[in-house]
Amino acid sequence: MSIVNVSHVSHSFGGRQILEDVSFRLLNGEHVGLIGANGEGKSTFLNILTGKLVPEEGTVEWCNRITVGYLDQHTVLTKGKSIQNVLQDAFAHLFDLEQEMMNLYEKMSDCSDTEMEAYMQEVGELQDILEHSGFYMIDTKINEVAQGLGLMDIGLEKDVSMLSGGQRSKVLLCKLLLENPMILILDEPTNYLDENHIQWLTNFLCNYENAFILVSHDIPFLNQVVNIIYHVENCVLTRYVGDYDYFLEQHALKKRQLEAAYRKQQKEIEDLEDFIARNKARVATRNMAHSRQKKLDKMDIITKPKEKVKPVFGFQPSRTTGRIVFETNALVIGYGEPLCRPLHLNFERNKKIAIKGVNGLGKTTLLKTLLGLLPPVSGNVEVDPFAEIGFFEQEEVATGISALDYFWQEYPAYTNGEVRAALAKCGLTTDHIESGMCVLSGGEQAKVRLCILMNRPCNVLVLDEPTNHLDVDAKEELKRALKEYHQSVLLVSHDPDFYEDLVDEVWNLEDWTTKIL
Repeated sequence: MSIVNVSHVSHSFGGRQILEDVSFRLLNGEHVGLIGANGEGKSTFLNILTGKLVPEEGTVEWCNRITVGYLDQHTVLTKGKSIQNVLQDAFAHLFDLEQEMMNLYEKMSDCSDTEMEAYMQEVGELQDILEHSGFYMIDTKINEVAQGLGLMDIGLEKDVSMLSGGQRSKVLLCKLLLENPMILILDEPTNYLDENHIQWLTNFLCNYENAFILVSHDIPFLNQVVNIIYHVENCVLTRYVGDYDYFLEQHALKKRQLEAAYRKQQKEIEDLEDFIARNKARVATRNMAHSRQKKLDKMDIITKPKEKVKPVFGFQPSRTTGRIVFETNALVIGYGEPLCRPLHLNFERNKKIAIKGVNGLGKTTLLKTLLGLLPPVSGNVEVDPFAEIGFFEQEEVATGISALDYFWQEYPAYTNGEVRAALAKCGLTTDHIESGMCVLSGGEQAKVRLCILMNRPCNVLVLDEPTNHLDVDAKEELKRALKEYHQSVLLVSHDPDFYEDLVDEVWNLEDWTTKIL
């Protein structure tokens, strides 16, 4: 049974065509991976699907009484609520039924026999609904999913306003899974998850009986959980039955066939035009030339396959630092409350080090403390005086100025052509370059910010989750560029496939934390 049907949808944004004549269907039980390069329109499609955007053309039709859960990273969590309160909100409808039942009990204290009988029947129906829905097992359900995603380590009583970005994402995901909708829509759910929690989510989705649509650039994760791929490219959505690896094979085959058909047709067009040019003036062959012209006019012209713009990254080195770039003396990090035991760390010149650990242990806090952006709880950091640091932060940019102007603010001496060339080299098209930063996808924004970093000579790169939102090509290119960068790199990442054969050493904050894990 088809749960949702999308028919001939087209949509543009800021003069840029995002989707054109797109059709899509979701069948009951399908596990769909929605893939495509940064900026191809995946998030736009999801917003159309969930009704947040109205398409310029086409229709979206859902079956009746379908419940949909959408993981939106921009959902606001209310200050003053604990994690437990937020997770209980997943069962708000059941708590409303319980309150309705309690109100009926109150009415029973002063009612007639006829009313009592009606109230008792209504209470019985509500009780059956609550028992059938597992209302009296809510705390057990919450604890099970919270444990799987690592929220029990944080403490369910913690105020959500005190959470890190990764912890906040886990709370939103946990609440969504507890809601158990008929359709899950997940936009890059693994971005802020640790390795063991990704494995838990993998097992959950593999055993998920209902349908889901998943956007992710995590290929091993995709391969394990999806059985249908929808690929967005050049405004077109194409369906493939199978996992990501099967899609790669079929996409490559389709591309080769299209290129062969294009070359064959171009040769045929060339021959026809040559024949027409040589014979249209001769009386004896004029009819033949006319016949060839009619064939040419009726020909369904094959469009040459567009080559996807691939980014080319490269970081500029600077003068050499001393032997020790960062040295910490009994350093304790945190926001008032210590997050670790005293640290005595040496970060040596030209080393590449990855920092890992579950969310909330202070990976970003450690980076910002080393850079002097946050004060330590105690101890101190000594930084080499010749260190020229390039820092890539996790945060997305909310400004409405264009990508071109955003870059220009950092490098006002560049010409318009130089700015455009620098951004184009990072895989951004003219449409992206002229669009406001706030309307670019997370991956496109990351490319703009990486581009700014790449045009500044530095001898120390400090990167906080740089692969979040980047598509497959961009991740591979970033890894290559970092391998070829022969100076110091300090990297926070949850993606071992990205950093394992890149770094010389891994610092695991779980070994240093004061928290009980």
